[in-house]
Amino acid sequence: MIYRFPFCILALISILFLSCQGQKNNAQLPPSVALSDYWYQGKAEISTYELTQNRYNDQHPGEAVLVFVTEDFLTDEQVKNDRGQNPNSTKVMKTNFIKRFTTGLYDYSIMTSVFTAVDQSRFPGSFKVTMSSQDWCGQSFMQLNKSAGQYKVQLRSYFESEGDENTSIPVQILEDELFNLIRMSPDLLPKGQVQMIPPSSYCRLKHIDMKAYPTEAAMMSYQDTLFEGKELMSYHVKYADLNRRLQIVFEKASPHKIAGWIEEYPSAFDNQLRKTIAIKKADVFSPYWKKNHRSDSTARKKLDLHDFD
Repeated sequence: MIYRFPFCILALISILFLSCQGQKNNAQLPPSVALSDYWYQGKAEISTYELTQNRYNDQHPGEAVLVFVTEDFLTDEQVKNDRGQNPNSTKVMKTNFIKRFTTGLYDYSIMTSVFTAVDQSRFPGSFKVTMSSQDWCGQSFMQLNKSAGQYKVQLRSYFESEGDENTSIPVQILEDELFNLIRMSPDLLPKGQVQMIPPSSYCRLKHIDMKAYPTEAAMMSYQDTLFEGKELMSYHVKYADLNRRLQIVFEKASPHKIAGWIEEYPSAFDNQLRKTIAIKKADVFSPYWKKNHRSDSTARKKLDLHDFD
């Protein structure tokens, strides 16, 4: 005898299934969310941060720069659309994230670029991440490209243990894309127990495989005094397997400027927990690519950037 479920019960099961599926995909734009005109003025937002970087057995002084800008991006070639009209073009939020810090005698320079579609309903997640790291020992480079539910990962490194590698990992939330999600809408941030891929720069500094780890993520009002801004929110991510925590503090009101962040994990050699802290110094909104004459260097003073003049 075959038992047949009533139609109403089947319908309820279907609704619950779809609801669960929707909860798993935290990176879809709510229907009421759209980028404000702030991002469509032909300018970029540049913010500078006083940096204290956890590296080796110490915390080292440095500087961080965040550059946020929207631009047209080719979804098939996954590069900037330089030539205008193209059916495979969509608008992305791009972060250029630069960190420079010293480690005693020598210094580091790390840059990460993240390309996240504005239209998350069509293109959930980020298309692409590139990361390069330079220090006096050598260089390393990593690139992730999203394709058919996978991130294709290229790694080029001067370390024998890493060498040249080409791998793939399943698409999950990237910690590298969290800044972009905040700037578009904090509602996009995943919450609860989620799988998350640590930053490409962290994976290289710690020499670990880039893959997803279980995390706990939560958002709350910011109640401390280290960071300054208008009605601040605090987003927390905890990786139990890595003994690593991240806190990003940002303004609740659009365009959700980043006040700073704290990253905590064990140092390389003594395994002691130490913090990387970035505190905002200044920001400007500017078409910086047009300000490339030596006389334009005076604009760096407002950002409190290191000046070579």
